[in-house]
Amino acid sequence: MASNQAKSKSPEEFEPDTEEEEEEEEEEEEEGEGVGGWDDWNEDEDDNDDSKLKCLFCDLFFSSSNSLFEHCSRTHHFDFHGVRKTLDLDFYASFKFINYVRHMVAENRCWICGLLCNSSEGLQNHLHQTDTKQDLKLLWADDKYLRPFMQEDPLLYNFDEDEDAEEVECIESVEPEEVMRYLGDTGNICSDDEIIVDSYLSSSSASNENGLKDQTPTSNCLLDVSHLSTEAIVNGADVEDVHDLSDKKQGDKNLRVSFAKVVASEIRKVNENYFGSYSSYGIHREMLSDEARMDAYRQAILTNPSLLKGALVMDVGCGTGILSLFAAQAGASRVIAVEASEKMASVATQIAKDNGLLWSENCKGNDWSAGVVKVVHGMVEELDKSLQIQPHSIDVLLSEWMGYCLLYESMLSSVLFARDKWLKPGGAILPDTATMFSAGFGRGGTSLPFWENVYGFNMSCVGKQLVEDAAEAPIVDVVDSSDLVTEAAVLKTFDLVTMEPEDMDFTTCIELEPNSSCPPEQITCCFGIVMWFETSFTDRFCKEMPTVLSTSPYTKKTHWSQTIFTFKEPIALSTDKSNAVISAKIGTNACPAAKIGTNACPASKIQMRVSIARAAQHRAIDISIETTGVGHDGRKHNFPVQIFNLC
Repeated sequence: MASNQAKSKSPEEFEPDTEEEEEEEEEEEEEGEGVGGWDDWNEDEDDNDDSKLKCLFCDLFFSSSNSLFEHCSRTHHFDFHGVRKTLDLDFYASFKFINYVRHMVAENRCWICGLLCNSSEGLQNHLHQTDTKQDLKLLWADDKYLRPFMQEDPLLYNFDEDEDAEEVECIESVEPEEVMRYLGDTGNICSDDEIIVDSYLSSSSASNENGLKDQTPTSNCLLDVSHLSTEAIVNGADVEDVHDLSDKKQGDKNLRVSFAKVVASEIRKVNENYFGSYSSYGIHREMLSDEARMDAYRQAILTNPSLLKGALVMDVGCGTGILSLFAAQAGASRVIAVEASEKMASVATQIAKDNGLLWSENCKGNDWSAGVVKVVHGMVEELDKSLQIQPHSIDVLLSEWMGYCLLYESMLSSVLFARDKWLKPGGAILPDTATMFSAGFGRGGTSLPFWENVYGFNMSCVGKQLVEDAAEAPIVDVVDSSDLVTEAAVLKTFDLVTMEPEDMDFTTCIELEPNSSCPPEQITCCFGIVMWFETSFTDRFCKEMPTVLSTSPYTKKTHWSQTIFTFKEPIALSTDKSNAVISAKIGTNACPAAKIGTNACPASKIQMRVSIARAAQHRAIDISIETTGVGHDGRKHNFPVQIFNLC
């Protein structure tokens, strides 16, 4: 912190009066290296970055990647940029590509055809032009090439210098908190990561405003945000061992800044795609046509006058502005409608204006609710850039933030951000609770029945293939309540008033028991589980008329449908305890015990350990399911763990 304070002084204040003060300042600067600014990083790079980029094929060094790749193209028949463009390689594929080539060259193998040469000279003579077919990139598809082949290889973060300026633009509006979450557990990396990231993001913005070109720091590490799990490799050490490297100042600082650049760029792209998708009128018509959704919100807002009358309301992610219009209709004194899609912010503004509800300083009208809605374009995390709101001044925080399986693509983190920054102590959140449920589904919940009889023809082979494919990825579809073969179980309940963002990552254990309506003698097969959610407007805030929005198979269909997770093999269930006697007889030396969950020995219940976490890919979620069949005789069988990515 000492060095940062010194930079804010005037030149006269900064100059030490004595040699003793000068020595003290030097010591402070050394202590403050870990939180230095962008200038410190650039100075270090200027001193150490000359001629650091080693050719992929020979022992020559170059001062820039452009000169290196020109040499490779001219001398070694290797057109890096041409291959990258033809095969459409992203950052991670390009990263692996470089490591793959270095790996092959070290073994004196041709990176294209794999021919093993007797010497490096033989390899140099063999190198030939590239035939850039799409299947070529399969050569470096293995994730082992995410590990840097050379411990000190700055080329891995300098292979396209022309993209640096674009990266600055990508990260300017990304919240440091978002970047920090994707950098992993801060305790495993370094205690000052947050300072580094915040300093980098703010410095990048300042550099861009001054028209300066950002310079990419070198690094030997990678955060792989394109895969289900985040893996960081630092100089050959797994992420669990990174804390051992915390004493390395400059190297670690550059490493973490490279992390921040890559992650911030990825988050920015996902946000743009996400909010851009809501520019389609079709999706808004689907949501507005969802009677269960609209009735629940309308009832919560309009039938609780003590909550909304005269209130200052914030609507996070307003879309067409329908919830803001309800709030105005209910008597809110002012509604701040926040919308990240530029197109929909414009549409919401026009709709509010057409209905005489758009706020204006010169607003005139006889209607007591006229002129209360103010639409603001931007993410709620960036609201301060366009509108000044007193902290903790909002009476009611309103949002329809839920996604498929509740948490997929949801805006819950944005709602919690707005809560912490602007909601009054004791202020209301609508809805204020959310609960996730799960139940097992049977054969009717699959496509098998359809394909067994298609105009009199047996096409069951198609149905079987579809069920196998469904075990690899979740499916969003409607499940009929009659196809559920177990009772429902609660996975998780969130209290939006008290929860923290990290609560969205959780692990829970549940038991699924056969429906009580199933005949005891009947054996039913459970093909997987279905998840749904309910959000509640409880009497904590909606005192006159609490209400519930449910996406359950037992209630009216919603545009969220349900989310289906198919087992790799069905599990037989039965409530008949006589099966325990049968399985006990089978379990003899003459007849080994049958596996629990089969027709020969159906399970009495299914025990599950379910983990749901925000995925490496921004706004996606990972779901892991550990399943155990429990027999009537107490024996258990563990089925293979399944990991799903909802993206």
